[in-house]
Amino acid sequence: MNTYNSKLKSKEMDDLFDAILSLNNREECYKFFEDICTINELLSMAQRLSIAKCLRNNTKWIEIEKKTYASSATISKVNKSIQGGQGGYNLILDRLIENK
Repeated sequence: MNTYNSKLKSKEMDDLFDAILSLNNREECYKFFEDICTINELLSMAQRLSIAKCLRNNTKWIEIEKKTYASSATISKVNKSIQGGQGGYNLILDRLIENK
C-alpha cells in the first residue's frame, strides 16, 4: 500500500513526475522548471531543501532563520515533514550524501 497523499494522485501528477524523471541533467532541469514554475516557487523549494539540510545537521532554528531567511513557520513545516512526512526529504538528503 502506498502512503502518499491520495488527493495528490492523478494522471496529471503521474505525467508531471514522468516528465521530471525524463530530465537528463541540471541544464534540462533549469529549462523545464523555469518554464513550469515561477521564480519565487523555485526559490521557495530551494529554501526548503536548504532548511532540511540544516535540520539534519542539527542546526539551531535561529541559525537556520539567519542563514535561509525562512520564517519559523516554514522551518516548522519542513521539520514536521522530516519527522513524520512521506520520507521524501530524508530520501533526497541521503542520496545527496551518497553522491558526494
